[in-house]
Amino acid sequence: MGVKGKLIASVEVKCGGFLMHDFLHNNSHHVANISPRHMNHYQIQEGESVKVGSIVSLSYNEAGQKKFMKQVIEAIDPKKKSIRWKVIEGDVLEMYSSFTIVTSHEPQWTIWTFEYEKKTEDIPEPLGLLGNILNVIKDMEGHLQKN
Repeated sequence: MGVKGKLIASVEVKCGGFLMHDFLHNNSHHVANISPRHMNHYQIQEGESVKVGSIVSLSYNEAGQKKFMKQVIEAIDPKKKSIRWKVIEGDVLEMYSSFTIVTSHEPQWTIWTFEYEKKTEDIPEPLGLLGNILNVIKDMEGHLQKN
């Protein structure tokens, strides 16, 4: 059994956390257009929009390499403004037995939590992916402040 881990990043967003949640919930397919240096592609594979059970795929850049991830949306909590995404395919599963991303939002904050299990103890923490997400958040914030 691997080592379980959790990384949490809380970022203050001037556009407001609830607006960020609404954008991810209703317009996540536009993130690749807003942040093309960090995310190359986002597509809903099964289901409609961002709903429980929907499967989405995305490609992104990490440390100069193009990576792929497919996720199923496990839960959406409109009161807590959160979405739970479980990775079911992709590069991240080469190093981690399981990987889940939880996005939650407060009035001025966006919080991203990675819950994972490393395949072996010497696997590094997913800091590169977290850095990529932080760059996407900055790009999204800039986009939402303009509108």
